[in-house]
Amino acid sequence: MNRDDITRMAREAGFETAEEWDKFPNGFVQVVARFAALVAAAEREACSDICDQHASIEGIAQRCADAIRARGQA
Repeated sequence: MNRDDITRMAREAGFETAEEWDKFPNGFVQVVARFAALVAAAEREACSDICDQHASIEGIAQRCADAIRARGQA
């Protein structure tokens, strides 16, 4: 996820002044980016947990869970 992705999603969520964000104190863009990263990490972990629950078929689900978690390392 890059700045353009975060800006697009913020607009979809109702933020209307993305062009003005850099003028906000305390690095508003950085705060939103950190928030987005935390949300994405929580979603990856939730998906991984579901895969872990079904990891009985020759490790297929485990590989899936590992791949989802690895997305957060990129």
